[in-house]
Amino acid sequence: MERSAGSRRRSRRRHSRPVLSGTMALIAAGALTVTGLVSTAQAADVNNAKNPGFESGLTNWTCTGGSGTVVSSPVRSGTSALKATPAGQDNAKCTQTVAVQPNSTYALGSWVQGSYAYLGVSGTGTTDVSTWTPGSTSWTKLSTSFTTGADTTSVTVYTHGWYGQDAYFVDDFEVTGPDGGGGGEEPPVVPDTPAGLTAGATTTSSVALSWNAAPGATGYKVYRDGVQATTSTGTSATVTGLSADTAYQFSVSATNAAGESAKSAAVSARTAEEGTGPGPGPAVPKHAVTGYWQNFNNGAAVQKLTDVPADYDIIAVSFADALPTPGAVTFNLDTAGLNGYTDAQFRADIKTKQAQGKNVIISIGGELGTVRVENDASATAFADSVYALMQDYGFNGVDIDLENGLNATYMTKALRQLSAKAGSGLVITMAPQTLDMQSTSGEYFKTALNIKDILTVVNMQYYNSGSMLGCDGKVYHQGSVDFLTALACIQLEGGLDPSQVGIGVPASTRGAGSGYVAPSVVNAALDCLTKGTNCGSFKPSRTYPSLRGAMTWSTNWDATAGFAWSKAVGPHVRGLP
Repeated sequence: MERSAGSRRRSRRRHSRPVLSGTMALIAAGALTVTGLVSTAQAADVNNAKNPGFESGLTNWTCTGGSGTVVSSPVRSGTSALKATPAGQDNAKCTQTVAVQPNSTYALGSWVQGSYAYLGVSGTGTTDVSTWTPGSTSWTKLSTSFTTGADTTSVTVYTHGWYGQDAYFVDDFEVTGPDGGGGGEEPPVVPDTPAGLTAGATTTSSVALSWNAAPGATGYKVYRDGVQATTSTGTSATVTGLSADTAYQFSVSATNAAGESAKSAAVSARTAEEGTGPGPGPAVPKHAVTGYWQNFNNGAAVQKLTDVPADYDIIAVSFADALPTPGAVTFNLDTAGLNGYTDAQFRADIKTKQAQGKNVIISIGGELGTVRVENDASATAFADSVYALMQDYGFNGVDIDLENGLNATYMTKALRQLSAKAGSGLVITMAPQTLDMQSTSGEYFKTALNIKDILTVVNMQYYNSGSMLGCDGKVYHQGSVDFLTALACIQLEGGLDPSQVGIGVPASTRGAGSGYVAPSVVNAALDCLTKGTNCGSFKPSRTYPSLRGAMTWSTNWDATAGFAWSKAVGPHVRGLP
């Protein structure tokens, strides 16, 4: 599931390097010759950029066409970063005018992630420079330097993406050199060591920790027996994936852009003895609606769990966060991005939803998720950490939404281990892309068939995919009833029970880059598959009355559009045979 405003997930299409022409090509070529130049910045130099970490939103920044927004994930440091999304002929250029001194050299840099990202400066009075990267899945630093002319007192620094490409992210912008008189920011210093580390509640596989805030810190690293276990942007964390009735030593350090502090004094904690896990949740209805709830603010309506309408039977909390241990995950509520929604409120709201007969599950992956389950050790870490979250928060199960590859052998092992721990009440959903379910030989499809006896539903995403083959071998284009029915037919005839097949669509035109269909089209596809009515040109050879239902990304985008999707599709799903 995509964390961006413009689309729910990144498609698997391959991007070729854009062809630059004319002046742009000359700029890019010139940039490559200056990348990595050493700045002559002295000890007294400052970062002249204002709001360089976007902690004050877009203050001091101007982005073309409303292309820029501030997000809470991903961030490199602090709690915020810039996300800019090209659209049409707009390359999502964000600029700032920076005061500088004449005849001076400045180091220009920024950390970027995502798609094509450019960094540059104009108005130097000498040679304007730029540099770029074709994209990266982790934070990467772009850097160059420039020298001002004899009469230059300000320059324009900028970052932008490339036409037709996906969003890019920027954090920790730097224009380091002599103070231009514009109130530049001093380079940060390493924060103090955190004090007051305390162990709190424990389960059979987790320990809750808290500590005092360290001056200057933008984040914290938590260590278990000397090895980093998790990170936090606040003053608390829960370490998961632990063994029952076992003593551990924990410490914490503070971090910011300047580096990491020394570790705090260690505290000891012992996990609880082995006991029963969370009991079975409410039974999933014969026909069900699944909705993804966003644990971040990307421009869609911000919601509490209790804001999710009753039309949703399964609520997938998006997303768990990867831990340094391969396969292991944790969950960190984005309190700041969710307008002060507290962890205590969130936990209470899970119970409220369950009391209303709803299942609340934790989703693993999403557009930027990097959870890898590729061997026995990571399979066990996955099962242990997800089960710990179920015990800690009361989640009823797990959603598999891994967009960066999936190994059927080891994901099967992980889910079987989780099932053995959680019991028969476990809810397991999956959200593969259309390409993942074109053939039973695909890793996603194999995983679904391998766990067919414990699988709840596969809600394939019928969008951001382009054209695909239907079960009749013909090509169908996304955005039509035929695309929904002909592709669902592959799963229905490929071995999944109809009760394990759902139709996944965006809740609004803003919820995906492409493939949106009106709720009436979703309902027509459901009728076609379950009753043989309201079909397009494709009509399945038989009907599937027990088809599970539908899914949407996301409940937040649904709310933004006035709940038009759930108000139309929810009652229709409940009225299926």
